[in-house]
Amino acid sequence: MNILAKMKETAVSVLPVMAIVLFLGFTFVPLDKILLARFVVGGLLLIIGLTIFLLGVDLGIQPMGERCGAELTKKRSLLLLLIVAFVIGFIVTAAEPDIQVFGGQVRDVFPFVNKLAITFVIAGGVGLFIMFGLLRTVLNLSLKWTFLIAYTLLFALAFFAPSNFTGIAFDSGGATTGPMTVPFIMALGLGVSSVRDDDDNSFGLTGICSIGPVMAVLIYAIILRTGGAFGNSTESFLGAASDVAAGVAGNAELLSGAADFAQTGAEVLEATAETVKTEAQITGNVFSQIFSPFGLAAGHVFKEALISIAPLFALFIIFQILLLKMTKRQVIRIVIGFVYAFAGLTIFLIGVNGGFSQAGAALGQKLGSLAITNGGAWYVLLIGTGLALGAIIVCAEPAVWVLSEQVEQVSGGTIKRKVLLVFLSVGTAIAIGLSMWRAVSGFNLKYILVPGYIISMILMIFCPSLFSGIAFDSGGVASGPLTSTFVLSFTLGAANSGNGGNDSFGVIAIVAMMPLLAIQIMGIIFKMKQKKLGQGAADGQ
Repeated sequence: MNILAKMKETAVSVLPVMAIVLFLGFTFVPLDKILLARFVVGGLLLIIGLTIFLLGVDLGIQPMGERCGAELTKKRSLLLLLIVAFVIGFIVTAAEPDIQVFGGQVRDVFPFVNKLAITFVIAGGVGLFIMFGLLRTVLNLSLKWTFLIAYTLLFALAFFAPSNFTGIAFDSGGATTGPMTVPFIMALGLGVSSVRDDDDNSFGLTGICSIGPVMAVLIYAIILRTGGAFGNSTESFLGAASDVAAGVAGNAELLSGAADFAQTGAEVLEATAETVKTEAQITGNVFSQIFSPFGLAAGHVFKEALISIAPLFALFIIFQILLLKMTKRQVIRIVIGFVYAFAGLTIFLIGVNGGFSQAGAALGQKLGSLAITNGGAWYVLLIGTGLALGAIIVCAEPAVWVLSEQVEQVSGGTIKRKVLLVFLSVGTAIAIGLSMWRAVSGFNLKYILVPGYIISMILMIFCPSLFSGIAFDSGGVASGPLTSTFVLSFTLGAANSGNGGNDSFGVIAIVAMMPLLAIQIMGIIFKMKQKKLGQGAADGQ
């Protein structure tokens, strides 16, 4: 891999996002200059980190996944394959830091939900469905029928589950989109299908895995409601929310008075400070304000990245001893790949958490407030910004790069990576635009998800199986760490200034759904062109 060429490609994906935010931050929606400076530093770290991470995936994680899948299939022990698949899915998901954060967010909204319990529920769902996905590949079951039956059952469960848990359940589908685990899961599926020499079944495993946590969380919610958790707490939850709101309002008055007093004091202190500050002190203070958040984020991010990679590395050691038995040179290459992936992910997440996502939240909140207050052109600007960011930012997702390269490789170059990225960008753009609309209007999430998935099921009838697999995999990878941080921060910033702020769950669910439509439409167009070319060749003979 040419690392300079890879860095150039990642820069082309990230720099347009930076250009949009900087343009708006300096013109229509003025943002704090220190915040914008941190945003620029964060963006540069994103480019560097993503480049190193992708190098590590190519060297270590992807070859390991493909070898594991191929060797497990060659053992011709279906039971062994299924047990290992469940263990892999459960361990890597339970260790994913995003799942811990997600469980805490759910508990904050529904105090009766146990954080550890919902973490294990999500991990169990992923484990069961990665097992089911590999079983489908080995038995050569129809991918389309698998998705149709699974989603029919899923929406049947959603009908019986508490409606205020729908967004939470579908957002949990992002459990399989960890930057370390998704490349491994996709490579595992490629390894199994390579032994069977079946390219049509090369993709779809990540898409199947994404169904597992959604279904598991819906079942968990139904059990909770059966036990009286929702029934006994609906009114009390609303009452508690009312009490909290009243308390917040009362505290807001006190805080307002304190803020006025603090502002007056701050003005006095500022006037006094101006008389004693030197140019060097000012420069040092600005430097500290820009870079200190990255230092503060580094320790937490280092731990997160280590927790993400540790289960996969442990599995590699176990597989090497019991299954793979690779040469010393091959082992060293994969270990180096893991080191690169860990270093790249750490730098990437420091950039995201140190300054990149904060700018998204500030921009979303200001645009949302202006749209609600003034309407008209500001409303158009809010949704338009969401469309533009959605179209661009998905191309900077680590797992999207891995998927697009695998698609081009498996198809022998027939399916161009750039074309795939264009359709994926369009789908994600529409998803973020709809999310922005919902953020400020607060309409029911089901009005988007139900017709969207019905249409995606209909498209499967006309779409080639290979493209259906790619589409459902794309739904998982599109809602990766960058989308789940910057875009989610941007959307929640708008939601907190509008009617949608009381229902912030569901953004990831919409982002995960739209690629199902976009990529399958691409598949149908591809099929029509191939048919037309075939007819043209036949007519020329």
